[in-house]
Amino acid sequence: MAGGAGNNLWPVCRESRPKPFMDVALAGRTFLEMTYDRFRKILPAENILVVTHTRLAPLVREQLPSLPERNLLEEPYSRGTAPCITLANSHILHRDKDAVITVTPADHIIADETLFARTMDAAISYAAEHDVLMTLGILPTHPSASYGYIQAKRAEGSEGTDAPMKVKTFTEKPDEALAKVFLGSGEFFWNSGIYVWKASVIRKEINHYMPALADLFRGWEEVIETPRETEFMQRAYAECPKISIDYGVMEKTDIAWLYPGRFGWSDIDSWEGMFRQIADKDASGNAANTRRILARDLNGCLVIAKDKRKLYALKGLEDFLVIDTDDALLVCPRDEKSFKDLVSGLGMPEYEADR
Repeated sequence: MAGGAGNNLWPVCRESRPKPFMDVALAGRTFLEMTYDRFRKILPAENILVVTHTRLAPLVREQLPSLPERNLLEEPYSRGTAPCITLANSHILHRDKDAVITVTPADHIIADETLFARTMDAAISYAAEHDVLMTLGILPTHPSASYGYIQAKRAEGSEGTDAPMKVKTFTEKPDEALAKVFLGSGEFFWNSGIYVWKASVIRKEINHYMPALADLFRGWEEVIETPRETEFMQRAYAECPKISIDYGVMEKTDIAWLYPGRFGWSDIDSWEGMFRQIADKDASGNAANTRRILARDLNGCLVIAKDKRKLYALKGLEDFLVIDTDDALLVCPRDEKSFKDLVSGLGMPEYEADR
C-alpha cells in the first residue's frame, strides 16, 4: 500500500510525493524501493502488487520499472486501508482463489531483514493452514505514544517462544502514561499494520462485518482487466466510506491473531521520530545527512540537506530542525507541537496543495 500525504515530514514529503516515494531514512533508496526489495526475498516478483492513488502511479512506475503493469492497482480516491485491501483482494482472488496474502504499508523501516523474512515465512505458513486474520505485532522497546497497540494472550506453555497468539484488544495511540502501563504488562505489542491471511478468509470477514463495502465491489472480479473496469472502479470508489481495516474488521472479528516480531521495526511519521531513529549522532547529540556543517553551540538538532555541496553555518540552536529542500527551508524547534503549529499555518498559495 503506497500512499499518504506526508504532512508530518514536510517539506521533504508532499501531497504530490508522499513518504513511500522519498528517501527520508537516508538509506539511498526510497521506502517503496526498500519494501519491494524486502519482499522480493520472500516471494516471486510476479506476486507483488502495489496499490496507490492514480496521481501517484507514475512515481511507482519510475521507482519500480520492473513491476508488471497488471500488478499496479490504481485507486481514483483515497479511502483508507479497508477499500484498498478489498480492491487488491479481488484482483488476487481473480488470479488464485487459494492465495495467501501479505499486506504491508510501503513506508516502514526494518532493521534485521533476515529475521523479518523468517518471521514472515512462519506467519504465512500458519495462515495457510488456519482460517485466521494474522497481524504482526512488534515487541515494544519503549512506551511510545506514536503507535497503536494490540493486546494478545500467549497460549499456555508458549512463554519465551515466538508463536501465534490470540488477539484480545486493539487500542489507538495512547498517551504516554497509558503506554507505560501497556509496556509494563508484557501483553501489548505495537500495531505494525502488516497482515497475513487467506484471500478467501478476509473476503468472508469483509462480507460479514462490512457488507456495504462488500456490496460496492460485488461483481468486480468479473470486470477485472476488461473495458468495464475503469467505470466500475469510479462508481465503487465514489461511494466508498473512508475506513481502516482495523476499525472495519480486525477490532470486530473473533479470528484475529498476532505473530510477534523482534526484527527491529519503526514507522517514521514525524521528524522527531526520524531524529530518534538515527543512532549515529555526534558528541552534541546532533544528527545530519551531510558533513558540510560549521557548527557552534549546536545541540540536539536534526539537519537534513538536499544539496550535499552546500555549507550550513549554524550557531546557538538547541533541539531544532533544519530541513532544506529545493524549494523550501524549514527551521523550527524539534518538538512536534512547534512543527505542527508552523506547518498548519502555511497559507501561501504555492504550498496550499501540500498542507
